[in-house]
Amino acid sequence: MASGGSLPSSGGSLPAALTPRAAAATPAANAPRAASWTAAIGAHVRPRHLIVLAVLIAYPFFATPFFTYQVAAQSLALGLIALSLSFLAGYGGMVSLAQMTVAGIAGYMIAIFGVSSFEISMQWPWWIYVPKSILIATLCATLIGVLSVRTEGIYTIMITLAIGVAFFYLTQQNMAVFHGFDGFQEVHPPQVFGIDWRQPLPFYFLALGCALAGYFFVKYIGRSTFGLALQGIRDNARRMRALGFNVTAHRIAAYAVAGFMAAVGGVLLVWYNGQISPGSIGTAAMINILVIAVLGGMRHPIGAFIGALVVVLLQTFARDLVGAERVNLVIGGAFLLIVLFSPDGLLGLWQRLRRAASSPRDRTAHRS
Repeated sequence: MASGGSLPSSGGSLPAALTPRAAAATPAANAPRAASWTAAIGAHVRPRHLIVLAVLIAYPFFATPFFTYQVAAQSLALGLIALSLSFLAGYGGMVSLAQMTVAGIAGYMIAIFGVSSFEISMQWPWWIYVPKSILIATLCATLIGVLSVRTEGIYTIMITLAIGVAFFYLTQQNMAVFHGFDGFQEVHPPQVFGIDWRQPLPFYFLALGCALAGYFFVKYIGRSTFGLALQGIRDNARRMRALGFNVTAHRIAAYAVAGFMAAVGGVLLVWYNGQISPGSIGTAAMINILVIAVLGGMRHPIGAFIGALVVVLLQTFARDLVGAERVNLVIGGAFLLIVLFSPDGLLGLWQRLRRAASSPRDRTAHRS
């Protein structure tokens, strides 16, 4: 697997660090490795990564506020939610349609515990309601995992879809807590350190910091013992259970990790929109996250952000070409083409083109 490697197939031998006995017996050996995690990251950093980072940092100083906020910041927030789905599907083999639901739970908690235009909001300090909102959403994601992990394939998709639809109708019909169909308006980020985070430049860097943290977090987990075990469960759950791994616990933990990332993305998204309503977490929004993850490539953590950028660009500019009512048709057509010709998304297509371009050069060098 490109984003973190995969375990050997049945018949091969597992690395010693993956066995429960070895993991429990070598805490002293793990301590130096944990202390030198920066060196491990440095070993995987390439010049192209530094170039991309420099471009991302410099981007808002050259782009207009519209492209900084409407395009880039929105793509980062949606990409972080899609990254949670890519983690579940790519590393754990579990496709959940409830990631936008988890993000919506975090967004609603921000509106309820924080500040909005309605008296329902409790107006707590930001350093209380932001962590509490993320914690509640993460716990809900864990509960979704408890309900879903004993199923596979289409049954997992249907259960998570049912949970998402149930939460949609709950928010739409409940006035006392969720304010019904109207939802909450004027849900803005707080001013911290004297910075107005509603402005395009501060909000972009806030979203960029969260997106980078989520990306490196997934890359780190993919190479950890937990990540390797999760990939082994994805490939052969029965064999991993026979080796002594608690398959159910690993899958639930994966839902919790993915839920945490989706919750952070949900906080960013409600601050970006300045409001949240049942329409923000409906079936269309849930499917949109799946489209984003598939477009970029579920096996690649960076693919979630590439897919989000493509979808945001299409939603922003395609309506001027084909009309607002046909935007989803354009996005659906792009999704269909990617699924048919590159199941691994745009990044998979890019890698195939690179291999095809390098093959003639390799053959020429071999002949010479």
